[in-house]
Amino acid sequence: MLARIFLGNAEKYPGRTALWSEGAAMTYGELRRAVNKLSHVFLESGVSAGDHIGILLENNSAFVTAMLAIANIGAAMAPLSPRLPRDAIKRAFGATGVKHVIAEGTFFDEAQDIRNEVGGALLRVGDGELGEPMAAMMESAPDGYITPPLVTGDEPYILTMTSGSTGSPKPIVFSQRTKYDRVGSAAEIYGISRDDVVMAATPLYHSLAERLVLIPLLLGGTSVLLSRFTPQIWLDAVRDMSVSFTIAVSSQLAQVAQVLSDRGASDISSLRSIASSSAPMPPEVKSLLLSKLRCEIHENYGASEVSFISDLNITRDAGKLRSVGRPIPRVSVRIMREDGTEAGALEKGEIQCRTPFLFGGYYNQPERTNEAMRDGYFRTGDIGYMDEDGFLYYVGRIKEMIVTGAIKVYPSDIEDAVLSLDSVRECAAFGLPDGRLGEVAAVAVVPKAPGGVSLRDLKFHCLERLADYQMPRKYFIVDELPRNAMNKVMKGELTAIFSGDPHEGG
Repeated sequence: MLARIFLGNAEKYPGRTALWSEGAAMTYGELRRAVNKLSHVFLESGVSAGDHIGILLENNSAFVTAMLAIANIGAAMAPLSPRLPRDAIKRAFGATGVKHVIAEGTFFDEAQDIRNEVGGALLRVGDGELGEPMAAMMESAPDGYITPPLVTGDEPYILTMTSGSTGSPKPIVFSQRTKYDRVGSAAEIYGISRDDVVMAATPLYHSLAERLVLIPLLLGGTSVLLSRFTPQIWLDAVRDMSVSFTIAVSSQLAQVAQVLSDRGASDISSLRSIASSSAPMPPEVKSLLLSKLRCEIHENYGASEVSFISDLNITRDAGKLRSVGRPIPRVSVRIMREDGTEAGALEKGEIQCRTPFLFGGYYNQPERTNEAMRDGYFRTGDIGYMDEDGFLYYVGRIKEMIVTGAIKVYPSDIEDAVLSLDSVRECAAFGLPDGRLGEVAAVAVVPKAPGGVSLRDLKFHCLERLADYQMPRKYFIVDELPRNAMNKVMKGELTAIFSGDPHEGG
């Protein structure tokens, strides 16, 4: 399904740039040949329709070629971070039924236990002693079309993890049809066409980058894939490749905004629209972007299981900067109380949504899948509320709520108070175990300058802005907050790091 659409575009636009990655461009004709050759390699290596292929690669053209070739033969892929611990990779491969693996050569050399357990084709990208060299096999493979199997588009195509290396693996199933529908939704919301140059700057083993790569390739546009992110690399790529649209995680845009503020404007006039995703963007960052960028700015809210739920056009709705926007077309959102009744305007509760872009469930975990749904609505596990104008506000994760002496404290309330202190760059409120109250609130603070935050001033600042039950009992000054590959703050790690730590400012 997806491969047929891409291959059709390649027939129409063979000389157009399809992909730019690692400093090199591939035309549609070149990428088509690579996809056809890898499809033949898969079949010759014993990969069949319906097989699951583990992918352990950084962002590169080999990853993109594999995505399209896997769709072409009707197989499925389970992409993982190559930096995960071996035990985590083993658990994830087991949970997703991986039979074949594509990885950097060093992976096979270092992880013979996993290599021996998989038992299927082992395709090596780059140098190494073990595994079959994928590039060499592709050189000798034919470049003609394969006779594709019957692919309805509803079979599993991508199995992606919800939480990386910790806990029990919970693979999210996406079909080719789901990915196609999500591409169409993004194109509709942001007005993307084949004239756009779309950039991905997050890891391809997460659904956001996968969608950003597929959007232009299915529309006939150009995909720009960054192998790594720094704000300057991002700005240079926008300028050099004339990027017109991208979705970035909020912390990336915060860094970009800071560079633009410190060093002045870069020549990024090609940008016509940009969106923030994956975590709430502070209102002050939104305001800074509005002052520095001359393009349409959006913020979206959603989850891997359901794609985008809402979108805020920051440029148009500047009076709603604390919101994450209105529900997108064909998506219904409701806020539910703990007793299962629907909350009123401005009343906090769990965000639930009904959407045509729903995932296919958690692979081989029907109980978890059923628990995630209620009356056809997906339970996000997030706390939020709707205002009288139908704008949605994100408050935080239910599991991150701090319950101190039976009183619920929202971390976002603490964070808003702390962030209003000029000397604070960023912060995260989290719970710490307490023998008397069960939990107490704590906050980790990153100063704008070393030594720039006084604990005494910070405490008085909070006293003026928070109720007594909201007041942090512990304050920690840190150099940085722990983040995952999508730059989301991992509050569980903060709890683990500081549990039992009697020292403030540690």
